[in-house]
Amino acid sequence: MVCTNRLFTARKPMFMGSNSFLSRIKRRYGVKKAGFSGTLDPFACGVLIIAFGQYTRLFRFLKKSPKTYRAVLWLGAVSETLDIESVKEIAEIPPFDKERVASVLESFVGDFTYTPPSFSAKRVEGKRAYDLARAGKEVELPECRSEIYGIRLLHYRHPFVTFEADVSEGTYIRSLAAAAAKRLGCDGALSYLERIREGEFVYEDERALNPLDYLKPPPNRYLGDINDLMLGRKLDRSKFENRNPGIYHTVFGKYFAIIEIDDGDRVAYLLNKVELCSY
Repeated sequence: MVCTNRLFTARKPMFMGSNSFLSRIKRRYGVKKAGFSGTLDPFACGVLIIAFGQYTRLFRFLKKSPKTYRAVLWLGAVSETLDIESVKEIAEIPPFDKERVASVLESFVGDFTYTPPSFSAKRVEGKRAYDLARAGKEVELPECRSEIYGIRLLHYRHPFVTFEADVSEGTYIRSLAAAAAKRLGCDGALSYLERIREGEFVYEDERALNPLDYLKPPPNRYLGDINDLMLGRKLDRSKFENRNPGIYHTVFGKYFAIIEIDDGDRVAYLLNKVELCSY
């Protein structure tokens, strides 16, 4: 039987929803079971983690943070979506010193508290906020907190500010850019947004990846009977090389499992018998 599991990164184009892009990927590869992690808004482009088959169950165990984005902030642009999809007005503002722009951007390093834009991929009662907003419905999203690990000015040619930011999961770069523009004393909206890295994942022409290289849980060898894992039997904590409490992955033959050892003697399967595929 041919192994249908696959993990890779694709590059989503601008102005296409992540679900629509996944449908295109499924048709291209001729697969039925596929999923993605880390929704990109339709306006944004860049790295999207894709998985087929059993690997769709791995997303919560992958090294996906921090994320790095490259963006272009258009100073003076007024947009309810905080991007060029709905620019209503463009104000002419005098240019700033490049050093001031860089300083304002760098001032956001650390905790960032903000309200996500209503035109975002956040879910409200099971629906995407941007779908509700486009339908003319009021969208109220709760305040969010995230971490800005680093932010760099790449280029400033008034009124466009190009920068890169390393951020925690859940950060809305459009909100970060709008906050930077406000701190400069004007409105602002993004004219470009690209995710160039998601943790350990970068775009590599859709090359198949070995999931073991991207798992957050460290390896742990099971020294007992391999058939315990093959058949999903109850596991004995004393038979693990590392008996400390925690979440681990363990390889057996051409398969691997993700297990959790608790403070007692219990060992639980979080994922069992996931096939390793070679390409």
